[in-house]
Amino acid sequence: MRRPHALLVGTETRDDAAVWKLDARRALVATVDFFAPVVDDPRDYGFIAAANAISDVYAMGGKPVYALNIVGWPRSQPFELLGEILAGGAEAAREAGCAIVGGHSVDDLEPKYGLAVTGLVDPRRIMRNAGARRGDVLLLGKALGTGIAVSAIKKGAASPELIRAATAQMKQLNAAASGVYARNWKSVHALTDITGFGLLGHLDSMLRASRTRARLDSSALRFLPGVQALAREGVVPAGTRANLAYAAERATFPAGMSESDQLLLADAQTNGGLLAAVEAKAVPRLLRALASAGAPAAVIGEVRRGESGIDVVGEISPAAAR
Repeated sequence: MRRPHALLVGTETRDDAAVWKLDARRALVATVDFFAPVVDDPRDYGFIAAANAISDVYAMGGKPVYALNIVGWPRSQPFELLGEILAGGAEAAREAGCAIVGGHSVDDLEPKYGLAVTGLVDPRRIMRNAGARRGDVLLLGKALGTGIAVSAIKKGAASPELIRAATAQMKQLNAAASGVYARNWKSVHALTDITGFGLLGHLDSMLRASRTRARLDSSALRFLPGVQALAREGVVPAGTRANLAYAAERATFPAGMSESDQLLLADAQTNGGLLAAVEAKAVPRLLRALASAGAPAAVIGEVRRGESGIDVVGEISPAAAR
């Protein structure tokens, strides 16, 4: 199908959002995301769901402008709880400088909440998941393991430390990291955020869109406290297992890496960190800028020439837990 002239980013590369050009200096960024509760506190849940939806705008190098609430709510549940969820979403939106201007609700069997978000970006400086080049260095913000953490919370198996760490991280907006990458756009060749498809899935999409391969050093990754042990005990969401099955078709792993550690790499994230492919000479400057902005990142691998895929090296150590 022929692409409309004004559509700059569509569905071709499984990017984070659509981008529609308005004029030479402005383009709209459009995205939507919503899901069932991931934590017990309704206000925290609302904040996390809104932050997760807004993150897709940040992953394109844009700034959120306005959003619409999306709500599924059972009539059997108190509407006071829904009020708390909406208040949490409004708090996240205010922090992002994003106005909530309306929305829509339906009767549902299970609570669901999220946002349809519209942002703005300079069409000359769009961050896409395509564009990674041989020799680029991969940078990742935030720790991994929120999917396993959410499963543990639902099963009553999460430690207070894990609940606090996972909730705090899921509530952290990706605005600061996005701002650093946007200001250094000439050095950033590809950008995406790690959400439902996990690190392996989103990196795989980046590499296929860029027609490149990557070496991923698992020893450089950070994880939320206790998730490695939980994965070994089988506390893993179904989506994470599906992610691994999908990504494993184009990935190689160290001979001694256990399935539970492979699942950590594929864990389905909620409002995870930004993954960037950047030119090597810019790495020290970007790491300093990210740390200074309160959004530290780690070097986790490099982009190579070859058929699209991921070569995982190194071992995950318990010391990797944040």
